[in-house]
Amino acid sequence: MEKFERIKRELVYKGAIIDMYKDYVQIPNGNVAEWDFIKHKGAAAALPVTEDGKILLVKQYRNALDRETIEIPAGGLDNEHEPMIECASRELEEETGYKSDDLEFLISIKTTVAFCNERIDVFVAKNLKKSQQNLDEDEYVDVVEYEPETLVQMIYDGVIQDSKTVSAILAYYNKYCKE
Repeated sequence: MEKFERIKRELVYKGAIIDMYKDYVQIPNGNVAEWDFIKHKGAAAALPVTEDGKILLVKQYRNALDRETIEIPAGGLDNEHEPMIECASRELEEETGYKSDDLEFLISIKTTVAFCNERIDVFVAKNLKKSQQNLDEDEYVDVVEYEPETLVQMIYDGVIQDSKTVSAILAYYNKYCKE
């Protein structure tokens, strides 16, 4: 592959979750391209599995889509050095009201590689123990449970479209549910 070289990066917007930059990149033909770049501190998620093999998801309103979605519990790192597994554990309890000391790495995804560096590590959470939801002030979620096969069909029916949730469900199904 020919060489691409970033010449300059300018901060355009600094936010609570993301920072937006304008990048200037010299491409192999000698031209300079201007590309948007969104820097994200990272996130982690849990795919909670009940004792009887059902998967807990959260139903919540998403402003960007102006509708409710069905997702695995997830959230941003408190800082870029926070261990992903600690973030996943915290978000599991905050959003579902369940704890787990049995989290196993499942998959790592990059959500939107064209313009953002967001990485989400997903962990399978087993041996769930009832705790208490601790939602942020701006969060309102319902916890719902499904059979893994139902969730796979919901993906193919277009009901579940969130990339981290699609990736997590399919990875889990292929690793643990296929015969």
